[in-house]
Amino acid sequence: MNFEFTPQQEQVRETIARFAAEEMAPLVAEAEENEVFPRQLFRRWAELGLLGVRYPEADGGSGFDKISDCIVREEMSRVCQSFSASWSAHTHLALWPIWRAGTPQQKARFFVPGLAGEKIGGFGLSEPDGGSDIRAMRTKAEKVSGGWRLNGSKLYITNAPMADFLMLAARTKPDLSTDAISLFIVELPNPGFRISKLDKEGIRSSETGLIYIEDAFVPDDCLLGGETGTYGIVRDSLSENRIGVSANCIGMARGAFDAALSFAKTRIVRGKPIIEYQAIAHKLADMAAEIEAAKWFVYYGAWRVDQGTIDAPTASRVKLVASEMAVRVTEQAIRILGGAGIMREYPAGRFHRDALVYIIGEGTSEIQRNIIARSLGAS
Repeated sequence: MNFEFTPQQEQVRETIARFAAEEMAPLVAEAEENEVFPRQLFRRWAELGLLGVRYPEADGGSGFDKISDCIVREEMSRVCQSFSASWSAHTHLALWPIWRAGTPQQKARFFVPGLAGEKIGGFGLSEPDGGSDIRAMRTKAEKVSGGWRLNGSKLYITNAPMADFLMLAARTKPDLSTDAISLFIVELPNPGFRISKLDKEGIRSSETGLIYIEDAFVPDDCLLGGETGTYGIVRDSLSENRIGVSANCIGMARGAFDAALSFAKTRIVRGKPIIEYQAIAHKLADMAAEIEAAKWFVYYGAWRVDQGTIDAPTASRVKLVASEMAVRVTEQAIRILGGAGIMREYPAGRFHRDALVYIIGEGTSEIQRNIIARSLGAS
C-alpha cells in the first residue's frame, strides 16, 4: 500500500472541494434552519457523476474506487454533514444492495433512475425496540398471493420523508436467525406506510423519518434478487458503509478544526492572537494529530475494501476510532471559540452536533466494541 493518493484521486478531491464550497455551502444555512433538504442537489450530484462514484462504468457509474468514494464523503462533510448523510443513504445504502443482488428488472426500475437522481432512496433497518441490534428486528413479511404483506416499524431512517423508494429489511421466517432476514424494495407512496418526519439536533437538513408499516403489500418482483435470506447483503453493506461514514467523520473534524484554527489566528486577547497562548496551541496540536491518525486508518480501511479483504471487525475498528475522534475534535473546537462556539454564525456547534450522530448512527460505539470483542474471542 502506498501512503499517497494517486493523481486521479487528488483530482477528485480538488473537484469535490471546489463544488462543495461553491454550490453546497451557500445552501447550508437555510437548509439547516428549516430542516429541509434541497432536493435539487440530487440532480446536480447526478450531473457530476457523484451518485455513481462507487459503481463500474459498465453499470452506469463513474468507475471510481472506495478511496475516491471516501474522498468525496470527506470533502462534502467538511462543508455539510447533513447533505453528505442524505447522499450516503441514497448512493450506498439504498442503491448498493440493488447493484449487488438485484434482478435486471429491479436495476432498470430503481438503480438506473437512482444514479440519475430521478429517484431518491433510503434504507429501512433500525427499529424502535432494536436500534443497532439487527437480531432484534421485529418487522415481518408474510407471503401472500402475488407478493408479501409487511407489518412493523422503522426508526431514524435517513431520506424516508422524501424518498421515492426504500430498501427495507424484514423477517421472512418466524425464527430469529439472521438467515430469516430479507430485503424488499418498497416503492413510495405505499398505503401501508405512514412516515413521520423527525426533528433532530444533529444533521438537521438530512430528512429523517419514523415509519409505521401496517398490512403493506409489496409485490414479488420487489423482493431483492427474488430471494429470501439476504442478510449477507445487509452485513456486507454495513461493513463497507462504516468505512464510508468514517470518512464523513474525518470531514467533520477537519471542518471544525479549520474553523478553530482560523478563529485562533484572528481572535486577539491581551494584544496577541490566542493561538500564541500555549493552552490553545496545544489543543490545536492535539486536534491536528488526532485527525491525521484517524485519516490514515480510514483510508487503510478503504484500501481494504478495494482489495476485497475488508471484514466486519476491521470496519468496526475504523468506525469506532473515527467517530469518537470527531466528537473529541469538534468539542475542542467549541472550547477554542468560547462563546462564539455556540453561536450559529460559526459552524463549530453544527459540526459537533453532527459528529455526535455518528457515535450512534451506523451502529453505536458500543455495538462496534461488541463486534471487535467477539473477534478477539469474547462471548
